[in-house]
Amino acid sequence: MLKNIAVSDVQMGMFVHKFEGRWFDHPFWKSQLLIDDEAKLAAIKSSRLRGLVIDTDRGMDLTSSTSQPPQHGAEQTASMVKPQGFARMKSIKQRTSAQLTAIQPASMGQEIAAAGAIADQAREKLGKTFIAARLGKALDVRKVEPVVSDILASVRRNPQAFSGLMRCKLKNEQIFRHALSVSALMVALADRMKLPAQDIYNCGLAGLLLDIGVNYLPHVSEPPGGDYRNLDERTWQQHVPLGHRALKNDGDLPQLVLDACLFHHERMDGSGYPQGLAGDDIPVVARMAAICDSFDFHLSGTDRNPALDPAAAIAVMSEQTSAYDEEILRLFIETVGIYPVGSFVTLSSRKIALVIDENRKDPARPVVQAFYSLEAGERILPHRITLAQDAGAERITGIADLTGLGLPDDAQLRELVFLSAYRSEART
Repeated sequence: MLKNIAVSDVQMGMFVHKFEGRWFDHPFWKSQLLIDDEAKLAAIKSSRLRGLVIDTDRGMDLTSSTSQPPQHGAEQTASMVKPQGFARMKSIKQRTSAQLTAIQPASMGQEIAAAGAIADQAREKLGKTFIAARLGKALDVRKVEPVVSDILASVRRNPQAFSGLMRCKLKNEQIFRHALSVSALMVALADRMKLPAQDIYNCGLAGLLLDIGVNYLPHVSEPPGGDYRNLDERTWQQHVPLGHRALKNDGDLPQLVLDACLFHHERMDGSGYPQGLAGDDIPVVARMAAICDSFDFHLSGTDRNPALDPAAAIAVMSEQTSAYDEEILRLFIETVGIYPVGSFVTLSSRKIALVIDENRKDPARPVVQAFYSLEAGERILPHRITLAQDAGAERITGIADLTGLGLPDDAQLRELVFLSAYRSEART
């Protein structure tokens, strides 16, 4: 039986069916859990929740003795943990903890070379894993876990370098670039949300594996436009359950990773798939993944939807208020910026520039590389402008329209301007 109780009345052994309040008001990933240790109890009592709903059929009632938790509590849960999985997670925690303590901040220019090397190595590891999946072999996630550690370290050194490079570099095949980019975005967002180190790592792993199910779709040697998203909707949507099943068969992946894979196409208004979940029924990690995944897909486009400039993608998603968790989307925009790295913008001087670095204190005034003059109607010598420090009060007036300017296509131009802006720093 479900019963509403006050936060002050919560006791050990109770089973929480639902938290009354926003997910920001409590520290738990799930809205349903057994209160089986003092840490959980203390966390709930110190939260900002309005109240909670308990299930007395699955845990203690308000008037029940709390001296003995129910049989299905912590002891039984611990006995169900696979020794192999426990050892694996312990190893990851130790590696992640050691990694975080050793990381020193780096500038965008300093991190670009490292990010490029990580991407090249990651592509090789991901390629082997994806090919094995396409051949019907069992999925071995252990082989890609080092990729997450490398991406995590890069994002910790500089939050924008890795994902910015993925937006501005054409070398990576779309499916690999998307996996790497979403992994980096998930890590950066989780870090912005101040999640525990292990959760940040798992968010990165989830981002890397969100679309693993693409490799299990009916074999199409040449998908339309070279992009599996151009398949018919029914076929494309099958990548979600197929990927979830493959990850579940791995045996000891965190539930957080499985939830992200299965529910990252769900939407807050219930318009998503595969289950049409809405609101609080969607796990928090899936709401994060929905935003990171959608943002990156907006940048590449399909036969049905044109590619968007990163700043335009932010604008579009900001207008889709019913689709995404508003608080997480706000934090995501704080993470990547109003004008993310890779955005083409028009300046008050009527120059066109590419955003090449963020400004954490003033997101509306990032670092840009100017390369074209609308006034003169021609290219100009590329030069860097740190808008927050510009004595001439140069500012961004909007997203640039490159149509009819005789410039290379957006993707080629983005790579050319971005990489040339950091070429000398990357060499050093």
